[in-house]
Amino acid sequence: MAEPGDRASTSEPRSPWLSGGFVSAAAFIGFIAVIGTVLAVTSDNSAESAPTAQAPAVRSTGPQPSGSVADGAPCPELSDERQDLPASAPAGVTWSLYDSVALPSSKKAGPALAGKDVARCYAHTPVGALLATSQISVRYLAADDWLEVTRTQTVGAGRDAYITDRTKAEATAVPDDDAGGGAHGQIAGFRFVTYNDTTAVVQTVWRFPDGRMQAATTTALWQEGDWRLEYPADPADPAPVDSLAGYIEWGGV
Repeated sequence: MAEPGDRASTSEPRSPWLSGGFVSAAAFIGFIAVIGTVLAVTSDNSAESAPTAQAPAVRSTGPQPSGSVADGAPCPELSDERQDLPASAPAGVTWSLYDSVALPSSKKAGPALAGKDVARCYAHTPVGALLATSQISVRYLAADDWLEVTRTQTVGAGRDAYITDRTKAEATAVPDDDAGGGAHGQIAGFRFVTYNDTTAVVQTVWRFPDGRMQAATTTALWQEGDWRLEYPADPADPAPVDSLAGYIEWGGV
């Protein structure tokens, strides 16, 4: 795990699913080997460039929710209505690989509409919020159309700066043929910090291939009929964890 360091001077991004980062189709080289919420982005020609990242893995052709994801298309009604916090791994969840990261979905709780990049329409329930944080936190980093995911599925004081900095970085970054072999983290467990009908705060534990685990705290806000990921101006750093004690074990791999 890279040290958080001084954010103001390093402007390091925080990735919630990579231990080595990735290079997008547009040759963006900004993601460092840390789990957590993304901060500002630096391109590889900056004075304090991030370490070279690996190319993303090919997406799985596993089952995905079907339906239109066109902007403005209404979300279908979902059957999950339970408002109690899950005391065990949610039932009826299936897992599909997205850039080698196993992401959860449920017919009852969402995402009801999903395409190549955007997956949206989650139940207005704790499980719906859990699925939303899991899906969106990976997709706004890894999606080919990350900008669409970020604009439509994230909110918060840090969002516009992330869009501006990443767009600038992608325009100037140069792909590295010697991209190093990073490894993807996978969801290993979760617990709710708080939940009400407008806000869900979830801690997700990510496990790396070498066995290290870190817990990242993410917030989902219910806005305009769906859960959206909050992108704060000053995200909390991820925390190392030694075990899943106190968390609900949950994962697709």
